[in-house]
Amino acid sequence: MGEITLLDCVTSEQAITEVERNLNAKLPAKVAEFRLLTSRCLRIVPDPEAEALIAHEGQADPKDLPLLVAALREKCNYLLTFNTRHYFPPSEALLIQRPGEFLQAVRGMISQMGIRKQ
Repeated sequence: MGEITLLDCVTSEQAITEVERNLNAKLPAKVAEFRLLTSRCLRIVPDPEAEALIAHEGQADPKDLPLLVAALREKCNYLLTFNTRHYFPPSEALLIQRPGEFLQAVRGMISQMGIRKQ
């Protein structure tokens, strides 16, 4: 969806670093593919400064707080993660969802628009 510009997909430098570290450890041959995919589909934003985190303390696990603050700073509507239990933002701030839940919601929105599956 990001590649065809249906969605503005945003991630932070921290998230990219974490994925690349895991890929290098487990699937090093896939790092180039990951970089190609991210270059086509994602807007990578800088990590928030330490002082920006202070206002949001307690809204996420400390190691995940920069990811939340980056999403809030970029005015994201959703934060997609498999670690939903690590985030506690105010309910009006953004919706924390697992990727599969998000895709189900998008499918529901599309079906309500009357677009038929082929």
